[in-house]
Amino acid sequence: MTAPVFLVDSLADVRAGGTLTLDGPEGRHAVSVRRLRVGEEIVLTDGGGTGAEGTVAAVEGKDRLTVAVTGIRTEATPTPLITVVQALPKGDRGELAVETMTETGVDAIVPWAAARCVTQWKGERAAKSLAKWRATAREAGKQSRRLTFPEVADPLTTRQVAALLADADFAAVLHEEGSSPLATAELPTTGRIVLVVGPEGGVSPEELNAFAEAGAKPYRLGTTVLRTSTAGTAATALLLGRTGRWS
Repeated sequence: MTAPVFLVDSLADVRAGGTLTLDGPEGRHAVSVRRLRVGEEIVLTDGGGTGAEGTVAAVEGKDRLTVAVTGIRTEATPTPLITVVQALPKGDRGELAVETMTETGVDAIVPWAAARCVTQWKGERAAKSLAKWRATAREAGKQSRRLTFPEVADPLTTRQVAALLADADFAAVLHEEGSSPLATAELPTTGRIVLVVGPEGGVSPEELNAFAEAGAKPYRLGTTVLRTSTAGTAATALLLGRTGRWS
């Protein structure tokens, strides 16, 4: 099994042969939950593409350990980048979507308040919900052994999503009535791909028109209709395979 990954604020001054202390909530999880012991392998990451590989050199109390750093690893920026605009699902399905897309390999997630969303983020609820999505991305990033965690952006309106689509190198709206399959779409080898996943009630005609004007055509995934919480994950996996990022 690969070494577990834990998040630190920065690795700017860390070098092979040095040591690094892991404490706070991450240290508690490593010591009290994962029960890591001296000599076990561990990876510390800043979530921005850099990781420090090493072994546990000492354990102190219930929430602190020292890591002997054996090497520094940096992930190259993948290309093309994949962004999923995710309409707000009901209940905890938003966190499910973020979790599985992160584990699959998405690069950025954009919450979208679509017209037919049952769930609406407003006021204090918006801040709490966004914080949950970001925390879910961090935990899923660690669980899937990523060094680069996906960015979870601030929520966008339909007009803002259209502007994002207009700047993409390839833009698509996942829609069961799309005339073209995403599996055969012509994809760029560099730049950014942006996908839109609609809510349970579907993307409205007005939204489809706005996105079409921005250059985003409707594409279907297959013969089945996926829930909003799983469509982004399936589409991300398809694109990772087609663009060679999974090769």
